[in-house]
This record gives sequence, structure tokens and C-alpha cells, in this order.
Amino acid sequence: MSYVFLGALALLAILAIYQFLRGVDRGLLMTGLRWLVVGVAGLAAAFMIFARRIDIALILGATAISVWRTGRLGPFSFDGPPEGNISKVQSRYLAMELDHDTGAVEGRVLSGPFAGADLMDLGENETRALIAEIEADPDSLHLLESWLDANRAGWREYFAETQRDNQHGERAAASDPLAEAYEVLGLKPGASDEAIRAAHRELMKAVHPDHGGSSYLAAKINQARDLLLSQ
Repeated sequence: MSYVFLGALALLAILAIYQFLRGVDRGLLMTGLRWLVVGVAGLAAAFMIFARRIDIALILGATAISVWRTGRLGPFSFDGPPEGNISKVQSRYLAMELDHDTGAVEGRVLSGPFAGADLMDLGENETRALIAEIEADPDSLHLLESWLDANRAGWREYFAETQRDNQHGERAAASDPLAEAYEVLGLKPGASDEAIRAAHRELMKAVHPDHGGSSYLAAKINQARDLLLSQ
């Protein structure tokens, strides 16, 4: 029973140490481990000298000196994983990181309405708004386009296509007097005569020239009403 109790205590101690180490900064943890290895190897080398095992003492001493000077024990590095393959660049609006090993590109907005946002969290409309905001800064625009090329394949073609569709819709509405009339009154096609008159009255309250409104807008609203009621 005592062995089971001691084993449980050992397991709890290991779990406690593990949880503690998880919360410690990795750089600080690796530095502490490095000096621990140096100290243990140095003490072991001293002990071997007193035990007259000079050969082992030399090996342990060389190990301690090597870890102290280089921060490595064979292939293991006490400095943590290398960051040499990650490039960081920053512009007025954006900060980017490129991992050359994986090709992953991460981006973050530094200033403006989207400051602090991860580019991955921005939707289509937000991305369009960001492009419009930074287009006067070539460096930021180039960084954003590079990020979009890496993370939003085909974005150029999609944006261009939707822009053409929107322009086509605007031209179609402008070339259709009825569609334009409905748009002026804020109505959907097929609205009843009563709805047309009600919309006309409400709009005229705000734009009538006698109340300081616009003569041009009043004329457009009257034309739209007359056109729709004549159908």
C-alpha cells in the first residue's frame, strides 16, 4: 500500500511540475535548462576528478564548456526552435510575417479603422474597404496584395468580376426609366398606386422647395411619380 501511495505522490508531483513549466516563458525555461545542464556536468566532472576517473571528467568538462559556449547539446538547442527562416516586414498600415519553410504569410493591421485586426478575420467588404484605405500607400498596398495572393487565391479575378457586375447593374438601372423611378421613390417594382403616392408625399415633405429643399430633387420625385402612375 505504501508503494501505491508513494507512486501517487510522485505522479502528482510530476503533474504539478508539468503544469508549472507550461506557464513559464519558453525562453526563460530553455535558459534555465541550459545552465542546469552546465552545472550538473561541471559537478559530475569535479566528482570524477576526485574519483580518479580523469577520462570521464574530461568528457563531462568538455560537455559543460560546450553547452555554456554554444547553447547546444549535440543536435539539441537550448535557444529553442530557430527563427532564421521567418521574415518580418512592416509598413505604415500593416505588419507581415513570412515563414520561408512553409510559405505561410500572416498579416495584421497596424492603424486605421481595422487596427489590431488579423487579415484572416476580415470579410470581403472589410477587405475592399481596407484596400481603398491604404491604396495611397504603395508599400502597404503591396504587402496586402502579397497576403491576398498567398491566402485568397483568385481574389483579383473575383473582385474585378463583381465590380463589372455592379457597374453593369448600375448602367442597366440608368437605362431603364421605370427602374430608376422606383429607385428614386425607394420602392420595389410592381408597387401599387397607393404606395407610389404615399412614397411621393413622404419624400416631398423633406425636399419641397418651399421648405428649403432642392428643386432638382423635387422635380425628379415628381417625374418618378408621374411615370409610374401612368403605367
